[in-house]
Amino acid sequence: MSRSALSSVSALLAIAAVVRAQPDPADPTPLVDKHYAYPSGIPYQVDYNTAAIRGPQIGYNICNGTTENQDSLCQTSMVNHIDDFCLWAPPKPNSTIGDTEGQEVAWCTKPGRGTRLMPEGTLYGVQYIKTPNYIQIAGFVDQTKLNMAADDYGGELDPHGADLRGNPLGGLMYSNAFPSNNGNNDTYQQVIDWTNFMGGNGFCIKVCDPAGTNQQALCQNIYDRLGCAYNAPNNAQNGTFEVCQGDDMTPVGVYTSNGATMTYFQPPESLGPISSVPYTPVVPSSSSCVTYQSAQLYTGLPAPTGASGSAQPTGSAKPSGSKSGGAAAPSGTSNGAGALGVSTVAGAAGVLFAMAFLS
Repeated sequence: MSRSALSSVSALLAIAAVVRAQPDPADPTPLVDKHYAYPSGIPYQVDYNTAAIRGPQIGYNICNGTTENQDSLCQTSMVNHIDDFCLWAPPKPNSTIGDTEGQEVAWCTKPGRGTRLMPEGTLYGVQYIKTPNYIQIAGFVDQTKLNMAADDYGGELDPHGADLRGNPLGGLMYSNAFPSNNGNNDTYQQVIDWTNFMGGNGFCIKVCDPAGTNQQALCQNIYDRLGCAYNAPNNAQNGTFEVCQGDDMTPVGVYTSNGATMTYFQPPESLGPISSVPYTPVVPSSSSCVTYQSAQLYTGLPAPTGASGSAQPTGSAKPSGSKSGGAAAPSGTSNGAGALGVSTVAGAAGVLFAMAFLS
């Protein structure tokens, strides 16, 4: 696809997002326009206006050793590498993403972030992909260990939302993974464009390089009913932990039909379930994959408290052979809330959520 075609598509996607979103008059500055240097420039709370329609931010953004515990309300996330990333998940047990999207807190794989830590055994398989313009992490989880209800098919978290205040409200994200850091792991950049799908015992999180190209299209947030299969095509496999180099995906919604570049927009939720999408997402090429054992990666995590209440996801045997699918966590409504029932399949290689079959 030509650069001019991509630019035109990006403009269309931006227009669609603006039409859907309406700033809250009590807090009209979009979250994506709130920039803070790490760590000295971060305020206690990014979103504190009690008069705002959705109420104030429940947590805080200054996170350190005094806030690191399993009751932390830290809402500043890090996404760096396969052994060092955070996911957004509820603060209270047995919650759904749809009911708590504005309240999610950071759950991280590494101590020292001032957040909650994912309990030992939360992650069943993870694929980390580094592309020219973003990093993407997808995989399989016992979501009950992250306070999610066992049967929650989840939704999308992103820095936008219907009122542009973000889901979660005031949630910040930082990374040291991009070239402009010059390999300095002690320097973190604020990530402006990102998306995180949680649910169905799967997840995907994609963060776009602040200095990259086409970030808004590559980390688009208006396809939240289509899940990871469309928003973050991947080859994550249950039981496998790997790091790969990869190509950029084609922006969500963009496809070619009879030689012409087309753009699909998901219909409003008021029209009912999505029964079909006019194209099948393609997993971008990847290479130079390195496989790890989970015990090598996730040290220092706390033991889970009590029974998790869920078994390891279907298709949990360590796969072998060629890769044929990936994590495809379902999603929610047009602003990231609610739940969309999505059936799943386990492939011959033990891959769960190989494709999202829309109901």
